[in-house]
Amino acid sequence: MHSGMVLIWIGALLIVAGIVLAAGQVLWKGRLSDPHGTGSTGNNVTLEPRERARALHPRHHWPSIILVALGIVVLLAETAV
Repeated sequence: MHSGMVLIWIGALLIVAGIVLAAGQVLWKGRLSDPHGTGSTGNNVTLEPRERARALHPRHHWPSIILVALGIVVLLAETAV
């Protein structure tokens, strides 16, 4: 294999690893929202969270963002040569 293809594969694997890591962090935290009743009888059940979801904040996903960015840099560096 050429060294260029190796760098392309490394870049692609870094991007995929970053996306899988971000998805895994969200899924491992548990349910995104719990059903709760909106009326006094509790018949109106909704899946909307009571408050804003903190699990989707970029501050919690900085390792995955770095992996994706590093993969993009590797791919762009290879294509620029």
